[in-house]
Amino acid sequence: MTAVGDELPPLTVQVTRKDLVRYAGAALDFNPIHWNEPFAKEVGLPDVIAHGMLTMALAARVLTDWAGDPANILQYGVRFTRPVVVPNDDKGAIIELSGKVRELNDDGTAKIDITAKFEGRNVLGKAQAILKLPA
Repeated sequence: MTAVGDELPPLTVQVTRKDLVRYAGAALDFNPIHWNEPFAKEVGLPDVIAHGMLTMALAARVLTDWAGDPANILQYGVRFTRPVVVPNDDKGAIIELSGKVRELNDDGTAKIDITAKFEGRNVLGKAQAILKLPA
């Protein structure tokens, strides 16, 4: 039985530069801030950063891991508040993801708050989803 305040199983994800290249190819997003270190620094970033939409998609894994069928996600939105800096090494960036049931609705849905942290700081703001609860 799901209750308000229930925590979804946390997830830790590693993102490397190799992942950024793969995502750029799949998404056709070749913005140099995601692969070109000198360019990223020239425009004021500390280093190459992960695509915001990649970070959002990784955070959605907390939802799909918990709810099962991805079709159970009825609504999902975030605000990008801080970049995920991805160093040029084998370790990459570690993103810590979690979720919590905020409210249960009479129509069999739940509102979930999602947290995505990099280096202990939130990288997504107002990350929320409405999920159809499994029967």
